[in-house]
Amino acid sequence: MTQPLLQVNDLAVRYGDVQVVWKADLVVEEGAIVAMIGSNGAGKTTLLRAISGMLPPYGGEIIFAGEIVPASAPPEFVRRGLIHVPEGRRLFARLSVWDNLMLGAYLRDDKAAIRQDVERVFALFPRLRERRWQDATTLSGGEQQMCAIGRGLMAAPRLLIIDELSLGLAPRVVDELVDALRKVNAAGTSLLVVEQDVATALEFADHAYIVDRGRTVASGTAAVIAADPAVRTAYLGL
Repeated sequence: MTQPLLQVNDLAVRYGDVQVVWKADLVVEEGAIVAMIGSNGAGKTTLLRAISGMLPPYGGEIIFAGEIVPASAPPEFVRRGLIHVPEGRRLFARLSVWDNLMLGAYLRDDKAAIRQDVERVFALFPRLRERRWQDATTLSGGEQQMCAIGRGLMAAPRLLIIDELSLGLAPRVVDELVDALRKVNAAGTSLLVVEQDVATALEFADHAYIVDRGRTVASGTAAVIAADPAVRTAYLGL
């Protein structure tokens, strides 16, 4: 049986004395697109932060590419190819689009491949090429999200984690981002996406997890989750 790219077992995460995630489980197969859905405050962002090394787990384990990943600084996760695009984009102010993209490649030294990857980002998001010398934080919201995703791609991810892909963006821009990410996935990068627009997430993903009060309470193919009457009532308003 093929080993999943990412496997999260019984993960628990705390902020100080406050436990936010309780026994969360998650699997991302190589080449898959996985969506994580749930209400605000369910623990999705905390779970992603633990998976990408920004928060130390209180319990459980994270297995990436067949190896248990020890609690360590985020650079170790980046070196392994597990890249996190955070909620709110978190671009570096007073730095150009180009500089933000190059910071995504900070731990790399394969200069020829870096040049190829920046051209790949510009092909996915032509507006970034047009605005490459502009302060990244002065871009429109959609362009900032393109830059944040592009910065993540510059780290040469095996798994790209995106927290709140469509937050605050117009539907047309969301469609552009989804189309670009389908191309990224087709080229071999696995995706784990938290998305507030549940209908978009379930249409986009192969597999989905529902997180509620810090626990993964359901999982299945996106089609099965979308057809679940409880999901349709709670998240799709049907």
